Amino acid sequence: MYGYPQEPPPSQVANPALSDAIRAFAGGVMGPEDFYTVFNSAKIYCPRGEQPGFLALHDTPEPVIPMFSSLTELRAYSGEESRYFTVTGGEVLDLLPTGYGIVLDIEGEHRIVFDAKAIEQMTAYAMQRLYGA
Repeated sequence: MYGYPQEPPPSQVANPALSDAIRAFAGGVMGPEDFYTVFNSAKIYCPRGEQPGFLALHDTPEPVIPMFSSLTELRAYSGEESRYFTVTGGEVLDLLPTGYGIVLDIEGEHRIVFDAKAIEQMTAYAMQRLYGA
């Protein structure tokens, strides 16, 4: 319509970067549902070991898996020559072993930890969104 701004199609609306969503969620500016929406489709960088699968930290109260919002964040933790693989946040929830939490951007200024219970809640929310109540 002439004279009125038109909304861009949904495919052209940019989602916030995962690092921005982590910062907003940790600061209480973004709610859990909105964070989940960003996390679910975000590219997650994971350190890669000799064997397939996630590398866990076991020197914490419960085991957590370090994951990163960008290659820059991963390199700050693992070094410039470190090996890695990528998955989406949705794939993380699908593949993460029971009883493990995750720590996003462990060396970053916006580090956030989701314990195993929080991961269970995120997974339950994902199932509810996919399959209904």
